[in-house]
Amino acid sequence: MRVLLVEDTTGLGEAVRDQISEDGHAVDWVQSLAFADTSVKTTPYNLILLDLMLPDGHGFDFLKKLRATGDTTPVIILTARDQVSDRIAGLNAGADDYLVKPFDLSELSARVAAVARRYRGNPNPLVRVGDLEVDLGDHRISRNGQPVELTAREWALFEGFLQRPGILLSRAQLEDRLYQFGAEIESNTIEVYISRMRKKLGHDAIVTVRGMGYRLEPNEH
Repeated sequence: MRVLLVEDTTGLGEAVRDQISEDGHAVDWVQSLAFADTSVKTTPYNLILLDLMLPDGHGFDFLKKLRATGDTTPVIILTARDQVSDRIAGLNAGADDYLVKPFDLSELSARVAAVARRYRGNPNPLVRVGDLEVDLGDHRISRNGQPVELTAREWALFEGFLQRPGILLSRAQLEDRLYQFGAEIESNTIEVYISRMRKKLGHDAIVTVRGMGYRLEPNEH
């Protein structure tokens, strides 16, 4: 997923960014509502992690404005305000979840995974694709019962395929998932990653459509 983190506290922002990145997601971190507003207008996000008390305004106002435009991007509020009334106000403003600071980073990862599954229409964290069993919550993959280890960038590509099994993804779509990590993209970068992933997932797991792109083969091989 591509995640927008809106948090002005440097230490916490770094910790959350690193945690979500390690979970295999791409994170854009901004420290004001102005930058957040620009980001959502120019980039499609799968999830927004939103602090409430920002230097240039209140997160509730940003959230209400977002929902008023019809934007349904999932939002998890991160805040030190732990009153029940605050939580109710956040949920009524259109938030999908609410996490009170200080929070455990592993709990944040679990909340992010839960929201992601819900919006993909798949509340079950375990899915099967061919001879692969995938735990979406823990980012674990097993092939014929044997664990498969993917790097964060490989997972980012794999997740793109997982979200649309059997659907062709162009080179540009795949490159965009790597750009989110700040990766240098060369002419053969996608081929290199696809080759690595095939060695781990099975040669026939990812099908090449010459001149068009790649797709995850959902059937048994």
